[in-house]
Amino acid sequence: MNKIKLLRNICVILLVGIFCYGCIDYLHTQGKIFNLTYQSNETMGFRSQKIGEDNFRRLMEVSKAEDVPVYDLLSVWMPKYQFELDHVKTSSLTPSDYYLWRTYFQAYNLHALQEIQQSYAAVWEDVLYYPVPDSTSEEESQTSFEDSWMLERNYGGKRGHEGTDIFPKENVRGKYPVVSVSKGVVEQVGWLEKGGWRIGIRSEHGGYFYYAHLSSYAGDFKKGDEVQAGELLGYMGDTGYSKTEGTTGNFDVHLHFGIYIRTDRKEEVSVNPYWVLRYLEDRKLKYAYEV
Repeated sequence: MNKIKLLRNICVILLVGIFCYGCIDYLHTQGKIFNLTYQSNETMGFRSQKIGEDNFRRLMEVSKAEDVPVYDLLSVWMPKYQFELDHVKTSSLTPSDYYLWRTYFQAYNLHALQEIQQSYAAVWEDVLYYPVPDSTSEEESQTSFEDSWMLERNYGGKRGHEGTDIFPKENVRGKYPVVSVSKGVVEQVGWLEKGGWRIGIRSEHGGYFYYAHLSSYAGDFKKGDEVQAGELLGYMGDTGYSKTEGTTGNFDVHLHFGIYIRTDRKEEVSVNPYWVLRYLEDRKLKYAYEV
């Protein structure tokens, strides 16, 4: 009898342990599922695009191996990991993990998943070329950039920097060509106090790609004009920070490259372009520089 009672107690303890483990696992899973909510695309988590060096390479590997768009991987892994992929072990980012969590999100919060997919697609899906071609006469890169999104800027009052600045090898205005990273339609063109001569292009999936501080345009662009990916837009310059059209010299020559999306509530939400530019670094055109 004592043996039977002992075995019964052991079985009860095991069942309770299994139940508790299942509850903990369920709560852990549910907690991550709740990271994805409606309007997540307006949060700083989404906008910051925190990917990290190792996991950026991992994203590219999985995307290529599984033939899954980068935006689709991000729409699952980013919310799962609270939009801080840069803190995640690379070994955690496996194809099976992606497929499992995509299924979870589809089952528990399909609307929020579709919304975040559309927003990541707006940022990533249409980009084809790095915005500054390399020179046909030189092998080394002609530009450099760092992650400068949301760094402090002071012209017109303190504000966060809504883009990435791409700097040329030489501080010479009018030398470095600027091309469209995507196909799209011109939405804004002309002088802007902060941006100088600028042009903004809306791509097929809704991303708005902004090119500022140009020294000049390559053509007579107008709102509504269709632009092809890789099409010459103008030349890098140092225009802006003035209400007076044509003002130059308030800063070094560079291209301010910005990415914006629309949401259900907001017409314009800035997104960190840094990792998109890193993706495009291997997709540079060649151009015969004239200066």
